Amino acid sequence: MKKVLAFDIDQTLNVAKTPIPDEIADLLIECLNYYAICPISGQKFDQFLIQIVNRLVERGVTSEQLENLHLFVAQGTQYYRYVPGKTTKHGNKLFSVETSISSGKEPYSEEKWEQVYSYPLTDEQVEKITNAIEIAAKELGYWEEDKLKDGDEIIENRLSQVTFSALGQKAGTEEKYAWDPDCKKREKIVARAKEIAPEFDYEIGGTTSINAITPGMNKEFGMTHLLKELDVEKDEILYFGDMTQPGGNDYPVVKMGIDTITVRSHEDTAYALRGILGVTEK
Repeated sequence: MKKVLAFDIDQTLNVAKTPIPDEIADLLIECLNYYAICPISGQKFDQFLIQIVNRLVERGVTSEQLENLHLFVAQGTQYYRYVPGKTTKHGNKLFSVETSISSGKEPYSEEKWEQVYSYPLTDEQVEKITNAIEIAAKELGYWEEDKLKDGDEIIENRLSQVTFSALGQKAGTEEKYAWDPDCKKREKIVARAKEIAPEFDYEIGGTTSINAITPGMNKEFGMTHLLKELDVEKDEILYFGDMTQPGGNDYPVVKMGIDTITVRSHEDTAYALRGILGVTEK
């Protein structure tokens, strides 16, 4: 029997780098009544909030349901959980949010997300990875800084990984989808970066991204910690992802022997979740 539904984010729960659509939000809220829901992605914590959590709040998720939502950030090298009743600081005053519950419903607050663990890279590792990817992309003609929007960047330090986003985070969806649909550009960048800095691993994800990590700090690491933190077995997890092929950032989950559904889009995920809920609610 499955106890955990785990998900990649981009291309699995949403259109890349956009908030999850209403249908996915509503399905996840319903799933939270029966399962631990665990998004695991290379993205930063802030993006988890923007793309998933804020949409759930808009669609009426309760604090009780949010206790079943577990955020495995940066491929699971950082883990956040929601703690209702957590003491928070507002201005210069500390108080328990339990005192602010009105009409039997505790208000949502970003301050109630608690970081359980984090495994950051060193400054030296970040510098080595950044240099390797930048050199590789420039040599191959894939460094397109002129296409960035104001305030955007191609290489981003996400603490426990460094991420290359060819067109930055703010580029339009169609532009991103068109840049490397068959992953060939990123495969070349990965191969060259590996020659320059072979002590790191490089994984292709999303539409224009490469996640660079220390060996072993991939989704296998995150899922291994998920097993421990949630006290579940592999056969109690069902994972959804779009990059399950060798070299994709979901492939480590497949290698672990965790049951996986490969999807092409959030529509595929919605179809599967409707089926799961149809069986669960009988």
